[in-house]
Amino acid sequence: PWQSQYALQQLRECAVKGMWLCLKNLHLVIAWAPVLEKEINALKPHANFRLWLTAEPHLKFPLVLLESSLKVTYESPPGVKKNLLRTYEAWSPQFIEKGHQPVRSQALFALAWFHAIIQERRNFIPQGWTKFYEFSNADLRSGADIIDRLCTSTGSIQWDFIHGLFENAVFGGRVDNNYDLEVLRAYLHQYFDRDVLGGKGRKKLAGILELPLSVNHKDFVKAITALPETDTPAMFNLPQNIDRSQQRSVAKSVLSQLVLVSRPNLEDEQFDKTRWTKDLSPFLQLWKRLNQGSDLVKLSPDQVPSPGEQDPPLLAFLLLERQVAIKLLQQVHADLSKISKVIRGTLLLTTDVKENATALLKHEVPSSWCRKWEGPAARYTGYGL
Repeated sequence: PWQSQYALQQLRECAVKGMWLCLKNLHLVIAWAPVLEKEINALKPHANFRLWLTAEPHLKFPLVLLESSLKVTYESPPGVKKNLLRTYEAWSPQFIEKGHQPVRSQALFALAWFHAIIQERRNFIPQGWTKFYEFSNADLRSGADIIDRLCTSTGSIQWDFIHGLFENAVFGGRVDNNYDLEVLRAYLHQYFDRDVLGGKGRKKLAGILELPLSVNHKDFVKAITALPETDTPAMFNLPQNIDRSQQRSVAKSVLSQLVLVSRPNLEDEQFDKTRWTKDLSPFLQLWKRLNQGSDLVKLSPDQVPSPGEQDPPLLAFLLLERQVAIKLLQQVHADLSKISKVIRGTLLLTTDVKENATALLKHEVPSSWCRKWEGPAARYTGYGL
């Protein structure tokens, strides 16, 4: 494409002249990134030359290019208030005042509020959303453009058009879960409503904020600065105890990151009997104590009760779950027994044994065990259970 050729041309020219060059949104052309990497390696740049690359996280980003760069990570401060302030820093006073229509400026504020809510609601997964959706500034720009066009062409906003376009194209196009789509639809009907926008003395936005009947940029910024610094669950129409769930999720994430930082890289290490004996013996001894007096690991398939045709649905479900649990128990027992035998030198090391032992050394659940069991969270996440 001509864009890539132009980028390479600018790269060569800036490298020779000692100028600075910024290539933005590299994650959108990730297939072209190796070409850029080769071009950079072939350069003989001027001492003053600097190349800036911006990109969102991407699994296929070239590692060599990443490792050879000085990395700067920017994370926006959390919270609805900070989100709204960032939006109004990007929107100029001239853009807000355009057309001198209070209903338009109020609709833009409702859009900024809606965008902030659906973004910050991602902090409450899986109760807020069932998964992480990439609601971005591009969606915000598209929504603002739609509101601007509708106001310019008709003089008044057709709320049904807003609901349909935002739900089916701009924001809803990213949502692939029916439950999440219902939540999105409810927000649209709550915020973009003629009883909320268009005049003074009407309903408050989200039940907490009275919108200025103005086209002045400063009036809306003043309304934003009056908001609390900390988000409340009521802003998202979520229960008051949802903070506990969020705190557990944050704590779990922090602990996972600490484990990643503290553990060594074991992928390429060879079998180390001393290390395996020291680090895996607690797992093996604990498993041995847990199974004392239990015959579940010795049961054959015909000894495990199966549901009958006349059994009630609940009993049939419980029997099937018990079968799965016993199979998983026997799998764990067999894998730990193999690890124990490898440590004692009575069994040769295989790929499966090494993978399971490596996972345990990293304080992770082996993937072969995870595949044996799909818990309720994986099946019913769409309902927040």
